[in-house]
Amino acid sequence: MCDYSLHHVATRPSKVGDELITTRFGDSITRGFCAVGEPNVAVCLLPGTEIVFAKEAQHRNPLIRLFLGLVFGYQPTGRVARFRQINLDNPQTHHDALEFADGKTMLLTLLRSGQRATVLQLPAQPLPSKEARTRRSKEMSRDQYLAPVT
Repeated sequence: MCDYSLHHVATRPSKVGDELITTRFGDSITRGFCAVGEPNVAVCLLPGTEIVFAKEAQHRNPLIRLFLGLVFGYQPTGRVARFRQINLDNPQTHHDALEFADGKTMLLTLLRSGQRATVLQLPAQPLPSKEARTRRSKEMSRDQYLAPVT
């Protein structure tokens, strides 16, 4: 998904293997992902999408990075993260976030610009309902009889 604050920016869905860069879009305070070579197009991730950063993910503010490390002992661990949406009950706040392997979550808009990441996998899609599977099976059986004989 792309956060509400990116509705004024061109967007496209992510694909497995996409090379992404954290970026700030135009006059917006919001940061998100763009694809390499597409700096003005926000790449939207579905909840559950897994990405891997080229290096450890970093907070955009070096003082906050230092504060989190000194006071709370928090340093992002690992480079792999899963996209999540948080605070959905509050429509006037950022929702796009990354959950790291250590369970810590960071809003996407708080990431330092210029970090590179790759989309590892998209979330699994639900299987079609039993009714849809039955209908498809009937269509496939019918197509057998309509196929030309060779």
